[in-house]
Amino acid sequence: MRAVVTRVKNASVVIDGKVNGAIDQGLLVLLGVGPDDTEAQAEKMADKVCGLRIFEDENEKMNLNLAAVGGSLLVVSQFTLYADTRSRRPGFSGAAAPAVAIPLYEKFMAECAGRGFRVEHGEFGADMQVFSQNDGPVTILLEVAP
Repeated sequence: MRAVVTRVKNASVVIDGKVNGAIDQGLLVLLGVGPDDTEAQAEKMADKVCGLRIFEDENEKMNLNLAAVGGSLLVVSQFTLYADTRSRRPGFSGAAAPAVAIPLYEKFMAECAGRGFRVEHGEFGADMQVFSQNDGPVTILLEVAP
C-alpha cells in the first residue's frame, strides 16, 4: 500500500462539478492499493498517516500530529501510484483490481475515522478534480509492504 501525504491548509475533491469532500487544515492522502495488500496493511497505513508529526509546534518545528492540530483527512484513491514507468507510457497492471482495492480503501478510511478523525473522500474510480492549498509545502511518500 502506498500513500502520498500532503500537509494542507485546505483541500477538496470535485466530481461532476460538485464538491464531494472538503477539509480545512489537515492531510490530503492519495492512496494506492497493490494486489497483495491486506487489511493489516490498511490498519498500519492509517496508524502511520494519523501519527505523522508533520505540523509545526510553537517553535516552528515539525513536531505535532493531526490530533494535536485538530486536523481532518481528505482521502483520494490513486491507482496511478502503482504505475510502471519503465517506458514513456505508464502501465497500471501493478495496481489492485477494484474488488481488492475498494474494500482496503474503505478500511483505511474507517481506521482513520476510528481514531477520531473527520475523513472526507473522493469516489473510487471517478474522474475527480483535486484542489489543495499545500502548507509548507510538506509532502511525504509512505509505503507499507505486504
